[in-house]
Amino acid sequence: MNPMDVLLNHRTIREFKSDPMPPQQLSLLLDIAKRTATSMGMQSFSIIHIENPELKGAIAEVCNQEYVARVPELFIFIVDAYRNSRIARERGVESVGERDSDRFFQGWTDAAIAAQNMVAAAELSGLGTVYFGSILNNAPKMIELLKLPELTFPVVGVGIGIPNQEPQLKPRMPREANVFEDSYRVFDSYLELLKDYDAEMEEYYDLRDTNRRVDSFTKQIAGKKAIPLRQKLIQQAEAQGFTFYDIEE
Repeated sequence: MNPMDVLLNHRTIREFKSDPMPPQQLSLLLDIAKRTATSMGMQSFSIIHIENPELKGAIAEVCNQEYVARVPELFIFIVDAYRNSRIARERGVESVGERDSDRFFQGWTDAAIAAQNMVAAAELSGLGTVYFGSILNNAPKMIELLKLPELTFPVVGVGIGIPNQEPQLKPRMPREANVFEDSYRVFDSYLELLKDYDAEMEEYYDLRDTNRRVDSFTKQIAGKKAIPLRQKLIQQAEAQGFTFYDIEE
């Protein structure tokens, strides 16, 4: 399969063969992640490779997804403004700006792009991947488990391994619904816009529950419930030393 087809056929893999990744391949994926474009060249992210089975199990509990513990290779991508803060201090510089929302979102973007670079490279190598945004179900617990210092924050987990399942290609909404020219487009009826997509989604089987088709996309949206701790991410980031308000000029 050519590279473009690999990317167009991205599937989330949740069951993997138990084979560990060869050290050279692991090293290459980490190097690719580290070569990611980074805001202002500050490289305000870090990657934590989870090897301890007990720690994997604890992270699986945070995610409420037991298969996290079985992922052969698990990586947690984090905002990391701590390192640059320490560098500045060792250079005799201290600035309130190192804690502001700009630094936080620079790190968040850096971490997210690095994660996607790793995922794309892994899939191009024939491996399967899965994202774990669910690490944010309890960010304070993740901070505790990973022993994160101030000015750091978990962003996303990535699991990688040899696939042990072949899920369907999950449908995506039509391009007209989320790709626009020059300005945002508002539609009179989103249910009408997504009618065919809803019908397509109802024919999709999620391997997490192979006995039934999934609901339509619009029903899924209407049925989504908030996860309490994930409604407090800004406060949790502030507890890590970031400041989102009242920055003096």
